[in-house]
Amino acid sequence: MVLTAQEKAGILVEALPYIKKFYGKIIVVKYGGHAMLNCELKRAVMTDLVLMKYVGMHPVVVHGGGPDISKMLKRLGKETSFVNGLRVTDAETMEVVEMVLGRLNKEITALINRLGGRAVGLCGKDANLVMATKKPGKVRLADGSEVEQDLGFVGRVTQVNPDLLLSVIQQGYIPVVAPIGLGPDGEGYNINADTVAGKIAEALGADKLIILTDVEGILSDPADKNSVISVLRVDDIPELVASGKISGGMIPKLECCAAAIKGGVKQAHILDGRVLHAILLEVFTDEGIGTMVLP
Repeated sequence: MVLTAQEKAGILVEALPYIKKFYGKIIVVKYGGHAMLNCELKRAVMTDLVLMKYVGMHPVVVHGGGPDISKMLKRLGKETSFVNGLRVTDAETMEVVEMVLGRLNKEITALINRLGGRAVGLCGKDANLVMATKKPGKVRLADGSEVEQDLGFVGRVTQVNPDLLLSVIQQGYIPVVAPIGLGPDGEGYNINADTVAGKIAEALGADKLIILTDVEGILSDPADKNSVISVLRVDDIPELVASGKISGGMIPKLECCAAAIKGGVKQAHILDGRVLHAILLEVFTDEGIGTMVLP
């Protein structure tokens, strides 16, 4: 479909209030899912970030890399196991995690730079950006009881020191962060990227946290993809979880959004990263897409 000049002008006029609203504001984007695997989607996400920077917003990217890590471990003949969605990470696996995330980090920064932006690749170890400790794990048995499970080098965030990010932002760059935390003895920890994105958004006082996923948003009817809940209040989340409408991998994503909101982030969004230019549709249009979480 070819747009007329008038239609293009209309799009720009619709975007103007949002450009004004978020000018100079920090928007943290958790980049993951299918949008990392499809070349067209990957390019669209990076283009969105570059555009946001050029109109005066300050995007910060936190990326995952689970599928690539699994693929590399398989190539090396190493078994992978998960506990409650978290990868059990021994010392050898942690080496692979850091290697793969480091490669992905540089690929993302390189693409942003090729598209006209200026990106800087970082990880949580840089300047003590993300401090972490070992995360305890539990497995639920058939009788409903829980037993402790050693997750290895899986971490939980204890502190985010945003000075490095703020310096990078102020100098006109887009920070791209790999979700590796630094332990008290200098060891690296593998941390869920959603969690890192939420904690960074809190530490930066971000206006928005955007989590890209492979679903349309939060559904009021899990069997109906058209039942997306456009606006969700933090206080509504426990009831939705208890009712079974929200389950599986969406629970930690919503919990991450709720924690960020309680930590001072003004809005959190769960968007379908399979949609081309999903970020622009949410940030710059009246309709928006996905689910917005508010206080």
